[in-house]
Amino acid sequence: MTDTKSSKAASSGDTPRRVFIKSFGCQMNVYDAQRMADALSAEGYVETATPDDADLVLLNTCNIREKAAEKVYSDLGRIRVLKDAAAREGRRMTIGVTGCVAQAEGAEIVARAPAVDLVVGPQSYHRLPSILKQSAKGAVIDTEFATEDKFDFLAPPSRAATRARGVTAFVTVQEGCDKFCTFCVVPYTRGAEVSRPVAKIVAEVERLVDAGVREVSLIGQNVNAYHGEGPDGRTWSLARLLARLSEVSGLARLRYTTSHPNDMDDDLYAAHRDLPALMPFLHLPVQSGSDRMLSAMNRRHTRADYLRAVERLKTAQPDIAFSSDFIVGFPGETDADFQATLDLVAEVGFAAAYSFKYSPRPGTPAADMDEQVPEDLKSARLAQLQALIDREQAAFNARCIGRTFDVLLEKSGRHPGQITGRSPYLQPVQVMADTSDIGRIVAVRIEDVRVYSLLGSRLAAQDQQNESAASAPRVAAIAHGA
Repeated sequence: MTDTKSSKAASSGDTPRRVFIKSFGCQMNVYDAQRMADALSAEGYVETATPDDADLVLLNTCNIREKAAEKVYSDLGRIRVLKDAAAREGRRMTIGVTGCVAQAEGAEIVARAPAVDLVVGPQSYHRLPSILKQSAKGAVIDTEFATEDKFDFLAPPSRAATRARGVTAFVTVQEGCDKFCTFCVVPYTRGAEVSRPVAKIVAEVERLVDAGVREVSLIGQNVNAYHGEGPDGRTWSLARLLARLSEVSGLARLRYTTSHPNDMDDDLYAAHRDLPALMPFLHLPVQSGSDRMLSAMNRRHTRADYLRAVERLKTAQPDIAFSSDFIVGFPGETDADFQATLDLVAEVGFAAAYSFKYSPRPGTPAADMDEQVPEDLKSARLAQLQALIDREQAAFNARCIGRTFDVLLEKSGRHPGQITGRSPYLQPVQVMADTSDIGRIVAVRIEDVRVYSLLGSRLAAQDQQNESAASAPRVAAIAHGA
């Protein structure tokens, strides 16, 4: 990020200030980190890959699980050593904590880690430049929920910055959550559900595509609850937003995450049927296969509700495959409850999934529930569930061998001449190609499977034409386990 617009210090002949940003947790934090970097770029900061030479270090935090929060304090201890070393060299290093831990713990962070100069919640990072100036006089804590729309105060990234980030991008369309699951801190750290206006989202996507982005993932804490103002003055649903974005010239692929089963509506099912740009892979968290646990979690859906949503999606889009989230060891979980989760995993046949031990978060109802599950039992259940998920994912990947996918080529691979791309199911695909092909979507026949990726060969033009007529049934066979 060194163009003339975004590097005041460099243009004036001074050494640019360096910022190191480390993000924890979800895609929302990745997007937020990029927007913070964009805001700081206008102040003369350039990003650096290491905290060692940074003038500003920001830890963009996640508070979903206790382990993630404690990792922040561990990192702060190491960065304090770097700050002390910089001071001995006559250089000032500023340390900031942003994100959900900042929002949840505020002044406690400065009390536990006095080397921290600023604490900024996720709704305030558009004020980061001014907060930095204030921090020169003493620690600043800004965890108020802003009355203004932070997106209105953030300069868009430069074209060079966008291109450097690659051919895929996240775009936040919705923040906050009104569901109040009993295990989750998001409603307290991100606030109530708020949706961005359609016109601003479209403008952002158009800027990204103009800079070379081919795939956009719409993100939000509860993205399919999107209800933004449309250009017609009416409230638009996520499905209508997806349809509008599919009209953006040059945008080849659309995804959205993370979703709640209760917010899958008729229009969204139809979007999966009707929009070729919408990829046939959906992250749809369920958390448990037990109705008793779902009720205790305040998920507001049953196992049957979830399975109906899955079946409706399969009917709308026969190619579709799913990933999900699971919590084991929620307070009161019995062997029978846990078995219900295992049964659900086997019934759906997830292409991927994420499993976690329940982690009590202060201030959430579940933290005060009786019948907390012993840690060793949580660990045993997690290992059993993850082994099943791994087997399901391996089986899904194995069914890809001999199939042909359209692969978006994204970056150079580990070996000379190798390019890494993504299948419609987000699997990394390694293929021999030229770096000039990055950003192109090419037909690739899958020949082998590695633990974390697929290996394939790019089809010649004639082979690609011959494959195209039959490609949809083959993909459907993969998704449904044929």
